[in-house]
Amino acid sequence: MADIMNLMSICRRAGKLTLGMDEVKGTVHSGKAYIVLVTKDLAERSKSEIRRVCEEYETPLYEIPESMYDVGDALGKVYGIMSVTDAGFAKAAVKRLTNPKQ
Repeated sequence: MADIMNLMSICRRAGKLTLGMDEVKGTVHSGKAYIVLVTKDLAERSKSEIRRVCEEYETPLYEIPESMYDVGDALGKVYGIMSVTDAGFAKAAVKRLTNPKQ
């Protein structure tokens, strides 16, 4: 699933990826987040917290099959929560997550 990490790397360079709990919650609250991504190894408490926020603001939440360390390798810093603030990048990410063979 390196495909999703390549896309997230491009998204970050474009300035359309927000990283970290507080920053992601801010993008969700402001309506700028198109999707929120969490890693497979994020603590359940953190997943539960971000899930509640996403449900409240009707923001799609996806769990990616990568770990926080995979994210760190791809983006340069270890994070477990990300939001995509661009419709095109969000659509491409969802496509990769729901149809990994395409």
